[in-house]
Amino acid sequence: MVDEVGAFYLVAGLAAIAAALVPRFISRLPLSMPMVFLGAGFVLFTLIPDIPDPDPLAHPVFVEHLTEICVVISLMGAGLALNRPVGWRRWSTTWRLLTITMPLSMLAVGVLGWFALGFGAAASVLVAAVLAPTDPVLAGEVQVGEPATDDDDHHEDEARFALTSEAGLNDGLAFPFAYAAISMSLVGAAPQAWLGHWLAVDVGWRLGMGLVVGLGVGWVLRKLFFASRAERLNLAEQAEGFVALAATFVAYGVAELLQGYGFIAVFTCACTIRAAERSHDYHRVLHSYVEQLERLLTVSVLLLLGGSVAGGILTDVGMAEVAVAAAFLLLIRPLSGLVGLVGRGLGPRERLVVAFFGVRGVGSLYYIAYALERGDFAEPDRLWAIVVLVVVGSVLLHGVSATPAMALLDRRRRQAAVDGDTAPAATAV
Repeated sequence: MVDEVGAFYLVAGLAAIAAALVPRFISRLPLSMPMVFLGAGFVLFTLIPDIPDPDPLAHPVFVEHLTEICVVISLMGAGLALNRPVGWRRWSTTWRLLTITMPLSMLAVGVLGWFALGFGAAASVLVAAVLAPTDPVLAGEVQVGEPATDDDDHHEDEARFALTSEAGLNDGLAFPFAYAAISMSLVGAAPQAWLGHWLAVDVGWRLGMGLVVGLGVGWVLRKLFFASRAERLNLAEQAEGFVALAATFVAYGVAELLQGYGFIAVFTCACTIRAAERSHDYHRVLHSYVEQLERLLTVSVLLLLGGSVAGGILTDVGMAEVAVAAAFLLLIRPLSGLVGLVGRGLGPRERLVVAFFGVRGVGSLYYIAYALERGDFAEPDRLWAIVVLVVVGSVLLHGVSATPAMALLDRRRRQAAVDGDTAPAATAV
């Protein structure tokens, strides 16, 4: 009989060590950290007898909160990493992905859920909402790195910036549609039963409050970190990186208490903090702390996800589910991404990278856990199965292709710089 407590601490310790070492060993290989730990979780839960079952249907509250904290920490890291000031023209690629690509993807997934998978209206809307967010957690290979200072000689390329900023915002923007699916499952699909409340509360109030809280908390914290009157606190000089965790929890907690979207608040807070003293090294300290914590949480989620696959969560997956997952990853997201970027002025390689690398991951796992706990959906096992299938497929497909694709893009960009090419896609806007 396995001592569960001892086994837990052993696995946790080994996972923490592996989280630090694995990225160094695979940095030049066509592999990603999510691929490695997903496979490790599958092997671990297959080989060790009597290990607790990681089935998300059996532990819905635990899964919801583990994925929740993983996403919010990742959103803080994404916001702190972005060097480009927020603006309508500066972020035009992001706005296109959010207003064109995301709705087109959701519409296509909803139609496939209805016709190909046989889901009802509420479940089809839920699948569309759950698969909408580009994930900020598992997409490290295609996102921006640490915050840059004015002294750095490198800038964000458009592809990495677009994927990072998109991931930071659409995790929160998918929430209204998840709420719509929950309402439809409880009161029926007829619009008069839920549409008015949804528009007023789930869209208007919750989105607005998320933005207001994020801006407000971010403004207060940037004053605490950088204002001259706060110099005696010496937070920036003392390199207290754990303050990033406090910022994350304060923004998220206040937004949730006021019935706003905490995901929106956290990312907005991070961008607001980042806007102050952009050349200050404290941004790197904050980001470094968040990145390390995010990596540890991500490893935990991936090990459990691999364990759930080993435990049979995909056992009942049929050809219809496989076809829908493949269509989403290979057709729906890439094509809707290309449509959204028409006329943006990106080079063809940048457009293809941004369109293709719409990584799906922990955010989708959070949304499905959240919705199934609050709604009344038929066939929750099938809903979990299609989401896990898409996430696992994304981990494998994008994990194999991200490193060589980004390396090729970087080589082309460096060569263009040597040749004197000043294409917009190679410089920060």
